[in-house]
Amino acid sequence: MAEARHFVKYTFLKMDPAWRRLDAVERSEHKREFLAACEDFGTDHLLQAFSLMGTRGDTDMMLVSEAENLDRIHEFHVVLAQSGVMKWATTPYSFLGMRKSSEYSDDQRFVARPFNGKYLFVYPFVKTREWYGMSREARWEAMQEHIKVGREYPNVDNHTAYCFGLDDQEFVVAFDTDDVGAFLDLVQRLRSTEASKYTARDTPSFTCIAASVERALNALDGEALVGEPTLP
Repeated sequence: MAEARHFVKYTFLKMDPAWRRLDAVERSEHKREFLAACEDFGTDHLLQAFSLMGTRGDTDMMLVSEAENLDRIHEFHVVLAQSGVMKWATTPYSFLGMRKSSEYSDDQRFVARPFNGKYLFVYPFVKTREWYGMSREARWEAMQEHIKVGREYPNVDNHTAYCFGLDDQEFVVAFDTDDVGAFLDLVQRLRSTEASKYTARDTPSFTCIAASVERALNALDGEALVGEPTLP
């Protein structure tokens, strides 16, 4: 039986500051349109929102959407683009990948699971060509050390998406945790592993705060939804 795989899309949004100067009722209508698109997709697909207000200057919010069908990811973003929020937003970063089992893990089962931590750390990742020139056995051995270090931080959960040919990066690496310090210590430790020598790129790095879609939207202008949506 073929392995079940899921497409995953990381969509980062940056709002035009002029949007915040619109009337509060109009901004609320824009948010409701955005929420409606998210609620429709989230009925039978995984969708999670995160705020980046205060953690980066070039992006304000992130959505992670996941589906077994790439067309559904496409359809969701087409509908999302019709919302008032997206008419005032840019997408400074966008990563597309596929979740599947790791070739370096003894457990070859793929299990789809949401991010459960209060914080999510995301970055694109590219290995050097020298890494792929090594034998599979040598790469396996190097990654076992990497994995062993990761297991010393059980409160930091790793989620990796594979992007070969789907996007510019080879992987999107995401770690969720409630302990920011533990994540920092883990990354610092990983710098000294053998596998780390073969890193070509692992930036930009995003520090994201888990939130409901509504809460992440409200963080964009610091205001809760107000007024009633305009009837068609």
